Amino acid sequence: MIEATGIDHIVLHVSDVEQAKKFYTDVLGMTVYRENERQAFLHAGPQGVALFKKQGDAPLMTGNDLNHLALKVATGTYETLKGELEKHGVAVTGRPGEDRCIYFRDPDGHRLQLMFSRDA
Repeated sequence: MIEATGIDHIVLHVSDVEQAKKFYTDVLGMTVYRENERQAFLHAGPQGVALFKKQGDAPLMTGNDLNHLALKVATGTYETLKGELEKHGVAVTGRPGEDRCIYFRDPDGHRLQLMFSRDA
């Protein structure tokens, strides 16, 4: 039997790899570990997010196969995390006071969520 021990990376199709990479590195603090003109692989802690240039002329249809990507953060409250995102021009939805309901979208419309452990 195969025993999966974690997720190496997920792939998000994006319209502009450079724009998406800038969002994920500048706003979310991820680091690039491999890239070329059509893709960028980023570390988010021990996991990875890969940004692939979409193929063809069809528009991106976010939300059909992937509802959202939840990202762990070390510290923060709804208000501090919301403020940090808004500083970068990112609109935030969710419920104030509920640290597991901080939702926002990347430049291509992928729905993202920030979460942190209450034990930390």
